[in-house]
Amino acid sequence: MSRIAVIGAGAWGTALSIVLGRNGAHEIRLWAHEVEVRETIRRRRVNERFLAGQEVPSCVSVTGDLAEALREAQIVLSVMPSQHCRALFEQMRPHLHSAMLFVSATKGLEEQTLLRMSEVIAQVIAVQAQASALRIGAFSGPSFAKEVARGDPTAITIASQDFDLAQTIQREFSDSRFRVYTNDDVIGVELGGALKNIIAIATGVCHGLGLGHNSIAALITRGLAEITRLAVACGGRPDTMAGLAGLGDLVLTCTGELSRNRSLGVELGRGRKLAEIIAGMHGMVAEGIFTTRAAAELARARGVEMPITEQMNAILQQGKAPHEAIQELMSRSAKSER
Repeated sequence: MSRIAVIGAGAWGTALSIVLGRNGAHEIRLWAHEVEVRETIRRRRVNERFLAGQEVPSCVSVTGDLAEALREAQIVLSVMPSQHCRALFEQMRPHLHSAMLFVSATKGLEEQTLLRMSEVIAQVIAVQAQASALRIGAFSGPSFAKEVARGDPTAITIASQDFDLAQTIQREFSDSRFRVYTNDDVIGVELGGALKNIIAIATGVCHGLGLGHNSIAALITRGLAEITRLAVACGGRPDTMAGLAGLGDLVLTCTGELSRNRSLGVELGRGRKLAEIIAGMHGMVAEGIFTTRAAAELARARGVEMPITEQMNAILQQGKAPHEAIQELMSRSAKSER
C-alpha cells in the first residue's frame, strides 16, 4: 500500500484522490485549504464546493495540516493553483525528504518567473537537497475532473526524466478507467498542458462572438502551431505536441463545455468584464488568465511569434475588445502554413 499526499482539494485534486481511492490500495491524505471543503468531505464524503455529486472514498482522509498530510508520504501529488505553488512548497519544505516522489498535476506557469511547475518545485526543494537527487514528474493530458471522478475512461501522461518514477506513477495511478502513459519530455508535457488554456480562451471568445466552427477549427490548428513553436524553443519535442498533453488536451479544453478557460472566453466574447467573470467563479481558477501573460513574456524572451497568445493577452491585460483581437488575427500579413 502506497502512502500518497494530495496537496490541493480543488476539482482536479479531489478527482485524483477519488481515482487513487477507488481500489482501496492506497492510503491517501488530501490537504484542503478551505475549511468548508474539509467539513463536507468528512461529514458527507463529498467536496460540495468544487466537485459536487462525486463520492470521496473512505480511504481518503482530509486535513488542513501540511505536516499531517505529508507524514510518511511516499508520493507527493501537487494539485494547487500555479500561483500558490511556490508558497505552499516553501511551507511544506521542512516536512519533505529525498525519498519522496514529487508529481505536479498543475497546468500553468509561474507568472513572475515564467517557470514551469516542476521547475518551481525543484527550485524550492533544492535549497535543502541536491537538485540531482530530486525525483520529479509532471502529470498532464485531456482530463475534466468531473468525468474522471465519475469513472469515464481517461488517458493521461506522466512525464519524467526519471524512468523509475514514471513507471511507479504509471503502476500506482492506473486502473481500468484511468490509463497512464509515460513520457520523458517534461518540458513539452508541461508547456502543452499550460499553453492550451490560452487557446481555449480564444475559442471561447469566438463562441461568445457568435462565430462558427470554421473559426474555432482554425484557432485550434494555429494555436497548436504556436504552442509547438514555444515548446520546441524551450527544449521540448514537437512529437509531444501531437500526443495526450498536446493535441489531446488542446481539443478537449477548446471544445468541452466543462472547460473553465473556454467558459471564461465565451463570457469575454459576450462583452462581460474580466473582474466580473472571475467574481462569479466562486474561488475556482482559470489558469489561462495567468498563463497568457507569462507565455507572452516567455515567447518574447525566446523570440517566438505567438499571435493568438498576444491578442488574448491584450484582451485580458489591456481590456482590448474581443472582436478587434479576432479581426487583427485575420488581417495579419500572409504566411506559409509551414
